[in-house]
Amino acid sequence: MYRAIAANKRNTVFIIVLFIILIAALGFAASIIMGGDPLTVTIATIIGAGVYTLIQYFAASRQALAISGGREIQKADNPRLYRIVENLAITTGMPMPKVYIIDDIAPNAFATGRDPKHAVVAATTGLLDLLDDDELEGVMAHEIGHVQNYDIRVSTLVFGLVVAVGFITDILLRFSFFGGNRNNNNSGGNPIMLVLSIVALVVSPLVAAIVQAAVSRQREYLADATGAMTTRHPDALASALAKLETDTLPVRRQNASMAHMWISDPNRPGAVKKLFNTHPPVVERIKRLREIGGGF
Repeated sequence: MYRAIAANKRNTVFIIVLFIILIAALGFAASIIMGGDPLTVTIATIIGAGVYTLIQYFAASRQALAISGGREIQKADNPRLYRIVENLAITTGMPMPKVYIIDDIAPNAFATGRDPKHAVVAATTGLLDLLDDDELEGVMAHEIGHVQNYDIRVSTLVFGLVVAVGFITDILLRFSFFGGNRNNNNSGGNPIMLVLSIVALVVSPLVAAIVQAAVSRQREYLADATGAMTTRHPDALASALAKLETDTLPVRRQNASMAHMWISDPNRPGAVKKLFNTHPPVVERIKRLREIGGGF
């Protein structure tokens, strides 16, 4: 169990380092297209991406709740859900997160908030109707696990970087077509390097999206393991995931920017989108949970 958690953390750190390298490469390509000192332009690109990511970091939680249409509840509003979250918070020793319910028949749940002191967990009415108490506890333990492991912080930072890559790429591509060639001709730039740089700009957003999905998949595995360790009942989460897999209803109020936050992919993508899937295969998640269950 602990070895699996440690391995997932190491893999995520590696992926984020790879993402930073991608940002640096984007800055280097910008220096070739725009002209100027490569080091200066690269550093400026990294700083620009960092500033945007920081803004996204503080705004993401409010955006997610606004998009989903969640409403905050107290214990009297839904004692079942509130008490399950309350018991999990006591068990893990973390502050009580805010609890939200989303009026949607599609069964799903997510967690948000930049740290345990600002955490929010949300569940749809469809999830509450579909799962029994043990399964619901397993799902909410998974979401609490995201908070414990600071997955929300990691996911928010990576998402911010993905959007920053897309934004910077769009600007540089426009510059390369409307001003880059003239600038390069005046500075004696290498046409081959210019072409390679433009290709890199086109490919960068795709690579960034793949990296974001890879980070999200690693954090889902980690949250599964953490939730199983909290409840000591991994079979309950496995059963909940099996039920969620058979449900074909997409969440009504959501968009691609928060797909990685849900316990089950709200878009129900097909097999052709495996590279960009924010969630690992449910069959593999259930298999790992069953193996964990044999260790208790």
